[in-house]
Amino acid sequence: MITHNMYVIAVQDLSAAASYYRDVLGFSIREIGDDGWRMFERDGCRIMAGHCPDSIPATELGDHSYFAYLIVDNADTYFAEISDNGAEIIKGLKSEPWGMREFGVRTNDGHRIMFGQDIEN
Repeated sequence: MITHNMYVIAVQDLSAAASYYRDVLGFSIREIGDDGWRMFERDGCRIMAGHCPDSIPATELGDHSYFAYLIVDNADTYFAEISDNGAEIIKGLKSEPWGMREFGVRTNDGHRIMFGQDIEN
């Protein structure tokens, strides 16, 4: 049984990534006892970010820069919140035929995240 999930991403500028996840996406930032890592947390999601200044930038990964599809309880509300905070929207809010109301963002370091709400019950 999988009890929860956590993502691990490489970022070139850990301070800038922490500011983005806090100020734009509304995550809290937690120190984890290693200067090269931070934990970004919001509700049931945790993203562990590692400072990797020499890694390939996520913007150069193309389709592989998607790392998460996060399920939210109200896509419209969260979309409005992060849009107001300046999120780069790469897929507008839309109800899809597969039963999800979803949208996509690109983070400040190029990672892409989809957010969706289950609209089929």
